[in-house]
Amino acid sequence: MPDSTAASHGATDTARMREALLLAACAVGLCEPNPRVGCVIASADGRSIGRGHTQEAGAAHAEVMALRNAAAMGEDTRGGTAWVTLEPCSHHGRTPPCSDALLAAGLARVVVAVADPNPLVAGEGIARLRAAGIAVDVGVLADEARELNIGFFSRMLRGRPWLRMKAAISLDGRTALDNGLSQWITGEVARADGHAWRKRAGALLTGVGTVLDDNPRLDVRLVTTACQPLRVVVDSRLDTPSNARILDSPGSVLLYAAAPSEDRVAALQARGAEVTLVPGANGKVDLPSMLQDLGKRGINELHVESGSKLNGSLVRAGLVDEWLVYVAPKLLGRGRALADLQDLEHLDDAVALCFHGVDRIGDDLRLRLRPSGAAPF
Repeated sequence: MPDSTAASHGATDTARMREALLLAACAVGLCEPNPRVGCVIASADGRSIGRGHTQEAGAAHAEVMALRNAAAMGEDTRGGTAWVTLEPCSHHGRTPPCSDALLAAGLARVVVAVADPNPLVAGEGIARLRAAGIAVDVGVLADEARELNIGFFSRMLRGRPWLRMKAAISLDGRTALDNGLSQWITGEVARADGHAWRKRAGALLTGVGTVLDDNPRLDVRLVTTACQPLRVVVDSRLDTPSNARILDSPGSVLLYAAAPSEDRVAALQARGAEVTLVPGANGKVDLPSMLQDLGKRGINELHVESGSKLNGSLVRAGLVDEWLVYVAPKLLGRGRALADLQDLEHLDDAVALCFHGVDRIGDDLRLRLRPSGAAPF
C-alpha cells in the first residue's frame, strides 16, 4: 500500500510550488536581468503565511519578500517550510544572500524547483541550507521553473540570450504583400498577445530594413509593463534616420553597426542612442558576437521582430532558439516570406522544427516552435 503521508506531501509540494510559479510570473517585465522567482512560506502547522516574488534589480528577492509578508502579518516562520522556484542565492550581489535570510527565519524545510545555473550559486545555496540542518528537496516542477527563466539559463550557460523570433503570417506563409503592406495580418487579440511576449524580453530587436519600411516604435504598449525593454537595431551602415520613431519611444536604444561614419554616429548619439561596432564578414554585423555582447549586458530573452533578410541571416547562423508565429486564416498570394533562405535540393536539408505549443488566440493561431533534436543547453 502506498505511503499516504508521502503522497500527501508530494501533492502539497506541487500545489505550493505551482502557487510560487504564479508569483514568479508576476516578476516578468520587472526584475531583469535577475531571474523571475516566486516564494511561498507555510507555518509549522501548514498554514500559508508568506508570499513574494522578485522585485526590480537591486531590490528584494522573492524569499525576502515572502519573509517580509509573513512578518507584516505577525506570523512565526520557525519550523515552517518555504517553496522557492529557483535555488536561493548564496552570494553577496546587489542584495545579501537569500539562503542566509531563510536560515535566520528558522525554517525547517525548503523545497526548490530547480538549481540556479549562475556559477556564483550553482548548488552553494542548497549546500548552505543543508549544512545548517535544514531539509532541502529539489526538483518539484523543475521543467516549469526552468521554462519561466529559459533566458536566464541561456545567458548563464551559453553567455547569450534566448532568441525568440516573432512573426505574423497568412495561411500561405506571407508576412506582407509584395508592396510591403503588413498592417494588420492578424487580429487585435493576437497583437496584444505579441506585446505580452515583448514584455517578457530584456531587449527587442529589429533590422534597419524594418525601421526604414515600417518606422516602428518597437515598444510595449498593448499590455501593462513596469519598464520598457532595450530596443536594438541591426544596422551595418547606420542608415537609421535621426527622426525614426524607434528613437522617440521611452527607454534605451542600441544600434549595432559594422563600419559607420563619425557623422552618422554623432547624429544618432544626439538622439540618445548608443552605437556599438561589431564588424563581421562582407561589411555586415557579426550576429553571434552581437548576441554575446547582449549577454554581457544582462539580456536574458531577445525578442526579434524583423524582415525576411535579417530573419534569414539569423536562421542560417543557427541562432534562433524559438519561433513565435501567429497564423491568420487569410490567403495573400504573392508577398514577402518569413525568412530569406537558400534554395534546397533535398527535403532532408530543410530546417527541422518541432511544435512546442499550438494555441488559438482570438481568430488566429499561435505556434511556438523550437529546433528539432537536443536542447541548446
